[in-house]
Amino acid sequence: MALMLVKFDLKKRVKLAQTVWFMYWFAVMAGVLVFSMGLFFKIELRKRSELMDNNESHFLPNLLIFMGLIACGINAFGGKVCYDSLDPSKFAKWKPMLKNFLVFCVVFNALLFVTALLCFVMRIPLQFTLAEGLRSGMKFYKDTDTPGRCYMKRTLDQMQMEFRCCGNDNYRDWFEIQWVSNRYLDFSAKEVKDRIGSNVDGQYLMDGVPFSCCNPSSPRPCIQFQMTNNTAHYSYDHYTEELNVWNRGCREALLSYYGGLMNTIGALVLLVTMLEIGVTIGLQYVDSSLSTLVNPDDPESESEGWILEKTVKETFTDIMDKMKAMGKGSKVEEGEAAVATVS
Repeated sequence: MALMLVKFDLKKRVKLAQTVWFMYWFAVMAGVLVFSMGLFFKIELRKRSELMDNNESHFLPNLLIFMGLIACGINAFGGKVCYDSLDPSKFAKWKPMLKNFLVFCVVFNALLFVTALLCFVMRIPLQFTLAEGLRSGMKFYKDTDTPGRCYMKRTLDQMQMEFRCCGNDNYRDWFEIQWVSNRYLDFSAKEVKDRIGSNVDGQYLMDGVPFSCCNPSSPRPCIQFQMTNNTAHYSYDHYTEELNVWNRGCREALLSYYGGLMNTIGALVLLVTMLEIGVTIGLQYVDSSLSTLVNPDDPESESEGWILEKTVKETFTDIMDKMKAMGKGSKVEEGEAAVATVS
């Protein structure tokens, strides 16, 4: 017995074709939306590509762009088929390829669903990518004269001001690296010699942060140097006083931004997937209702439409039998080829 059997007359078939046609062109716009979201996400990642540990982070936006383009193509084709279904002579040319097209649509819908799930799952590897990228980027902050790294300072400063964050995990990350270039250090000064000699790596480390870490909303002028030295500043205790630099780390800030963006895109792609499933089911009803006309020569005769010609269990059994038959056929061909080779 067919799954979700529906009886149609001419009026119902025309209304079905018109409705599915409208849904298909709405789905074309949804495909444009998926493409646009992928493009926007890719641009946002490229803005801070220097802070990404690898290029794998661009896999998801590239996938969204690809799926959006495919969605536009198949939905435009499906809309054309539904439009021509109102004219039996025009629909006849699409009939032979319609079954394969519907199978392709089912596979595409499954891939679109997987794409939506990836939008939620990819937050985990993005966290590690940002952690490593920020860590290495902060080490190159001082290399303003080094080709390929000269923009790192500007990128980090803009990021810290835009996202109101400081360091990787927090502002203390800047205490562990030399972020002032040797070009701006007076190596004859005792303070510089003492700081460089106080660590095994010979770096100029200090309890200070770049200016971009300063919180402009703080009523007190920014204390960005000697942050742990209470005697260096009047009426100051870094243990109890709220610091006037951003406390949140940039990894958390970027992860929150990109994670929220990915969750929004994932939710929208899920909605697009539901729309794609709807138009695929609609086209299946159009195809089956036109294939079962009581009198093919009379367009006004009644017909039946369905999602599956048989039950789900029977359909699954038929698919498995066909796959087994194809497997046996390939083995027979291999055996005949081997016999021919021996002969």
